[in-house]
Amino acid sequence: MIKTQPPQRYELAAQEDRSAPRIRISIPAGFRASGTKGYQTAVRDLSLSGFSATAISRIQPGTYCWLTLPGMEALPGRVVWWQDGLVGCSFEQLLSPIILETILTRWSGAGG
Repeated sequence: MIKTQPPQRYELAAQEDRSAPRIRISIPAGFRASGTKGYQTAVRDLSLSGFSATAISRIQPGTYCWLTLPGMEALPGRVVWWQDGLVGCSFEQLLSPIILETILTRWSGAGG
C-alpha cells in the first residue's frame, strides 16, 4: 500500500501563490452567501482578486456570495475557504486598481 500525503489546503498554498497581494485592513461590510440572509461582517484583508472576512457560520467552498462595502454596490464572488470563523473569497471580476486604492485610502486609519 502506497501512503500518500493529504492534499494541501488551499489557504496554505494560496499564501505562497496569490494572484494579487492582500492588504490587512478592517472595513465594516455586508456579506451574503447564496441561499442565506445577509449579515454585517468585517473585512480582514483585501486585494484586487479577493478578500477575507468574519463569517458567522461555515460556508462551503464554491458557494456564490456578495460583499457590500460602504458606498459601493455588491461585489459578487465565490467562497474559496472557511476556517475558524473566517471566510476567504475570490471576486468574480478583479477590482480596478483605482477602486482598491480608494478603498484602502479611505479605511487605512491614517487616511493614506
